[in-house]
Formats: sequence, structure tokens, C-alpha cells
Amino acid sequence: MTSSGRPIRKSPAGRQRRILSAAVALMLAASLGASAPAAFADDLEDQQAALKAEAVRVQQSLEFVDAKISKAAGDLVIYRGQLPAAQQALLEAQGRVASAVKEVEALAARVDLAQQNKAKITQQLDADKQKIASTKKLIGQIATQAYKSGGVPSDLTLFFGSNNTGSLTETMDLADQALRSQNSAMDKLTQQNATNVNSQARLQAVEAEIKDLKAKADAALAKEKAARDEAAAKKAKVDKLIADTTRLNNQLEAAKPGIKKKLAAVKARQDAVAAEIVERDRKLREAWLAEQRRIAAAAAAAAKAKGEEPKPYVPPVAGPPSAFGLRHPFPDSVPITSGFGWRATPPGTIDFYGTGGYMHTGIDFGAACGTPVYAAAAGTVFSAGWADDGGGNNVKISHGVVQGNSLTTIYYHNTSVVVSVGQQVSQGQLIAYSGTTGNSTGCHSHFETWLNGEAVDPMRLL
Repeated sequence: MTSSGRPIRKSPAGRQRRILSAAVALMLAASLGASAPAAFADDLEDQQAALKAEAVRVQQSLEFVDAKISKAAGDLVIYRGQLPAAQQALLEAQGRVASAVKEVEALAARVDLAQQNKAKITQQLDADKQKIASTKKLIGQIATQAYKSGGVPSDLTLFFGSNNTGSLTETMDLADQALRSQNSAMDKLTQQNATNVNSQARLQAVEAEIKDLKAKADAALAKEKAARDEAAAKKAKVDKLIADTTRLNNQLEAAKPGIKKKLAAVKARQDAVAAEIVERDRKLREAWLAEQRRIAAAAAAAAKAKGEEPKPYVPPVAGPPSAFGLRHPFPDSVPITSGFGWRATPPGTIDFYGTGGYMHTGIDFGAACGTPVYAAAAGTVFSAGWADDGGGNNVKISHGVVQGNSLTTIYYHNTSVVVSVGQQVSQGQLIAYSGTTGNSTGCHSHFETWLNGEAVDPMRLL
């Protein structure tokens, strides 16, 4: 017990339960850690930043998935990424509990030993006091008899237990023996007093040691409690991460059939839009080629009328796409947050597409909601407003044919649109305000460029 009355020794059963708990925690960490993503960085802040970046990447990879599901997938990445570190922190906290328990038990053993030592010294002091009292009594009796007998005790039976008297020589011998006994008793008393003083000093030292050890034991108990509280908090965090991970994973798995169906519908509508662009651009290029042939035929007829030999018709070769002179739909201060190309399903997440990912047919600008969106080039608006292709409020502009190439640009997820179908727009004209409409997980603008009926990387043209 401590000075406050609390026990400082732990039962073997309690230690066994703690050892078993630590072993279970180790097994849990090993089993879950095997399937969890590896830590992205040693530094905690870098690790958290990397997890958030990975979550954003996951959400971006699910651009046309329902926003709530996309966020759940991003959260799942964060929870899974945080779990190994949380489990490690729990194991370390449990290790501190074990160390604190050992310290408490060691101090308890030292207190017990000191208490036993104190009991022995106290017992020795009691025995010494009795011896001193006996010796003092004996010396007093000798002194009393000597005083009464003029220096030589008359009752020698005090020392020798006999009342018989003898010659003077014998009496003197007996007196001499009595005096020697008195001197011996005085020496013994001196030794007993010295032993008593030494024992008293030892007792004070032991009592001081016990007081110090009890104070340390109280501090160790407080340290153990703090370690247990910390371990409990760490375990609660691990339990919550596991529960959240399980919940989100179950949620995503349960939603998977419906999401795949929805994605298939969105893909079908996007394919229809692509087919429309392909057909529109094909007709535009055919019309342009027809115009080129008409111009060549007119030139040949004019030459023939002048009696000149007309030049044979040679189909024109398409010029460079840069001839469109596209500009960014946003100021330079608005960054590009995601590029063009195949987006693979991130490891550890659910493949809603069933193909391992999907083709990101544009680039994303990290524009805040309400940021003005400008036409990348002059052209004719052929779609404006809400569309059911996952892009929300959109603007689609046909830029006609330039040097044999046809071009279409598309602007998705706008908060609002300020142009209408059939409207002619000039390069740099305000056409919309960016937002997060449609299947979007945050404010941004998705920008596409379709060259000759095929989606290409806008960075080739900007």
C-alpha cells in the first residue's frame, strides 16, 4: 500500500492479461498492417499531407462518381493510411504501460524490503533497550551495596548467589571480583549504548528511505495511470479508424452495383456526346474540303478561260493545330490540378469502372467556385446549360476548321452559364462561372479539347 492507501503491487493474473492484450495488439497490427498502405513519409506532417494528396487523387480518379461516394473513397484512403501509425502509437503506449508497471512493482518490492529491515532494526532496538535496562539495574544494585558497605558489598550473593562467609582473603577476592564485574558491566553498558545509537541512526535512515520510496511509488502509480489513460486513448483511436474503415468499405461495396450502373449510363451519354462531336466535325471538315475543291475548280476555270493550263487539284494537307491559337480559359494564377490521360484505380480502393480505371479526357483547373471562365478561341456555342453527361452546367463550342483541322472545346461543372446555343463568341469572351455541378467533388473546371473528333491533351494546343 502507498501512503495514500492505494495498492502498488499488481497480481500475476493482471500482468498476464496485460501481456495477452499486448500480444493481441501486435497480432492486430500485423494483420491489418499487411493490407494497409505503407507510410508515405517519416515526418508526421509530411505523412498527413501525403495522405490528403492521395485522398484528392482518389477523388479525382472518381470524377464522374457520386460526390458522396467519391468523398467516402477519399476518406477510406486517409483512414487506411493513418491506421498503421495509430497502431504503432498504441503499441508504444502499451510498452510505456508495461514499463510503468515494472517500475511500480520494483518500488513495491523495495518498500517491502525496507519495511522488513525497519522491523528487524526496531526489534533489535527493543532487545537492546531491555539489555541496557538490565545492565543499568545491575550497576545500580552494585553501587547501592558498595555505598552501604563502605565500598565493598556485604551481600556478595548479589554476584555469586551464596550467603556463606569465609576468610578476609576470600572476602577481598570476592570484593575484587565484584569490582571487576562492576567495571565489566559499565563497559557492556557503554557498548550497548553505542549499539543503540547506531541502531537509532539506521532506523532513521530506513524510515527516510521508506518515505522516499513511497513518494516514488506514488509518482510511479500516477505515471502508470497516465500511461494507461494514454494507451486507452490510442486504442480508442485505432478502434475508431478500424470501425470507420470497415464502415466506409462496406458502404462502398454495397453501393458498387448501383454506382457501376450509373457510371455505365454516364459513359453511354459521354459516348453519345463524343459521337455527336465526331459527326459534327466530320461534316465540318467535309464542308471545308468541298470548299477547297470549289475554290480550286473556280481557279482552274479562270485559268482555262484565260487560255492557261489549269493546275491539277491536290487535296490540302492539314496544318498544325497551333493555328487555332488557343488561350487558357483562366488566368495564369489558376493552377492545373489534374492532367490528361488514363486514370488508374488507386490501390486499395474499389474499381467501380470494372476496367481498372478510366480515360480522363481533359485537364482540371483548380478554380474556385464563381471564377470567370473564358472562351479559349472564337467559335459557335452548340451546347449550354445543364447536361446529363456528368458534367453539370456545361458549355461546348465548335471552333470550325482551320487549315484542315476541326476543333471543339468543352467546359464542365460550371456554377452558371452566360451564353446560349447558337451564339457566336470571340476568343477570351466570358462564357460561364466555374463551380462544382454535376458529378464533382469540389470547385474546379474540367476543360476538354477535341481535335478532328478525338479528345487530345489540351496542353498540346494551349
